[in-house]
Amino acid sequence: MSTLELFKNRPPNAEEEDDAAQAGVNKASKGGIIYGDYLQLDKVLGAQVLQSELKANKIHDEHLFIVTHQAYELWFKQILYELDSVRDIFISGHVRDERNMLKVNTRIHRIVMILRLLVDQFAVLETMTALDFFDFRDYLSPASGFQSLQFRLLENRIGVPDNLRVPYNRRHYRDNFKGHDSELLQATEQEPSLLRLVEEWLERTPGLEVEGFNFWERLEINIFEGLTSEKEKLELGQRLDVGFVFVFGAEYGRRRGEQELMEELVKQKELFTSLFDEKRHDHLLSKGERRLSYKALQGALMIYFYREEPRFQVPFQLLTSLMDIDTLMTKWRYNHVCMVHRMIGSKAGTGGSSGYHYLRSTVSDRYKVFVDLFNLATFLVPRHWVPKLNPNVHTFVYTAECCDSSYCSSEDSD
Repeated sequence: MSTLELFKNRPPNAEEEDDAAQAGVNKASKGGIIYGDYLQLDKVLGAQVLQSELKANKIHDEHLFIVTHQAYELWFKQILYELDSVRDIFISGHVRDERNMLKVNTRIHRIVMILRLLVDQFAVLETMTALDFFDFRDYLSPASGFQSLQFRLLENRIGVPDNLRVPYNRRHYRDNFKGHDSELLQATEQEPSLLRLVEEWLERTPGLEVEGFNFWERLEINIFEGLTSEKEKLELGQRLDVGFVFVFGAEYGRRRGEQELMEELVKQKELFTSLFDEKRHDHLLSKGERRLSYKALQGALMIYFYREEPRFQVPFQLLTSLMDIDTLMTKWRYNHVCMVHRMIGSKAGTGGSSGYHYLRSTVSDRYKVFVDLFNLATFLVPRHWVPKLNPNVHTFVYTAECCDSSYCSSEDSD
């Protein structure tokens, strides 16, 4: 059948559909900015300069290597853009108006989704074999991924502690940057990080006030009363609280000796004695084992326990997203380590570091910023040990309901 015959046999309304599909006006024909100019694609797509080609020895996979890393840097820029906007909301005080918390959550969640993409992006780079990389690796030296200014800025703005960083060739990380870049890094070390801003926000968690609900004192009383009750039951040969058994791992599935269960109770008492000891907390803080202030930890734990209450659902979502950032940053580092090991084995990096061995040392909790949020699960207790909220008494009024709109209107923040 000819093409002409096909068109003759089309349904009656086919021409009408074609007409509808072609409706509209080509505004570009009337002047104004067009797609390529708006995105400045001449600069973006012309930025892939192969060093191997300049040396008259063009290596095919160098193009993939450059494009992948440029894509990383563009996404780092977007993360910094979102992160700075969130920090501005906290710094300006607009976060006191809880209508802005949706904006904060949305942008933090966007950072999480970008990081997921960056973790997966390694799969594209790994389509290149070690031999493919070896063909052009020498052209890169002394360039190194460690020299990514944006990634170091990202670490600082999130809150990676300077004193916990792994030295790079026995030198401070900033020594690898010069001039304006070094000054910029130093400036970000002095600026309030996301960790510090979240800490201040957590310290204001409603319900921590001694004159009000006084969550912390009530929780301490309930936990130690609960532990004492379980100890008395054990001494009388009675069955332990199901909630206690589930949370603390005292298994009902098999008989455990009284001595073993008593030892578990002692361990739990020591754990919670430590939790409610502010001096102990400050000691762990000085060692870098905790990152949040004592009061901020209280606020985080309160949000954790009351996450199902309407007042605490959005804050809980934020804490969850902050943990997601840490998790994905750790995965990114790990994937980077695995890729480098696969590509160069135990050789030194192009920038002069020990390569794989240096990168492997960065995959640890010392680079986790919100490690205290992960550790909240350590302090789980049976639900009925958590102080009860009385909606008629403990209303925890939203800040937005009593906020001076001239001070923190959601319209004032970006």
